[in-house]
Amino acid sequence: MVQLSERPVAKITNLQEKFIYEVGAMYDAEQRFWEAQQLMLQCCQNSQLKSLIETHIRETEQQIQNLEQVFNTLGQQPKRITCDAAAGLVSDGQKFMLLAAESQKVLSLGLAGCQAKVEQLEIACYRGLIQVAEQMGQQQVVQLLQQNLQQEEQTAKKIEQQIPQLLKECRS
Repeated sequence: MVQLSERPVAKITNLQEKFIYEVGAMYDAEQRFWEAQQLMLQCCQNSQLKSLIETHIRETEQQIQNLEQVFNTLGQQPKRITCDAAAGLVSDGQKFMLLAAESQKVLSLGLAGCQAKVEQLEIACYRGLIQVAEQMGQQQVVQLLQQNLQQEEQTAKKIEQQIPQLLKECRS
């Protein structure tokens, strides 16, 4: 249940306000995921997964900048709106890392699974944001969001390709 104190200061009454709210939530999510990837990188010993995480950290930094540019294009200051879905995924990932810390193979598989969940959330969010930006006629915003979406889709595909090998390693 949402507490009254967590509500945005202003009510959302139109498409632009909805869009700005959702960009703020994505801005929060990307920053949470960036921080979580730093922790994942420290825990991961699988070289392929570690390389993927390192690459995605740099991409996430660019995605955050793209979202800041979206705010600027709309004449807004960048503002984080708490993304409970992102907070939940990060919390679940941290809990898993603690529980699997003694088995590097299981930990690597779990980290890949956590990252895959994050990517699916981000893909869904960016697709929705792009649809709204198109309806608003914000072509520059669409381009920035599409860049983020493409990176997320590529990362999701790379993770999905690594999971069978990580599974096999866990069984041996």
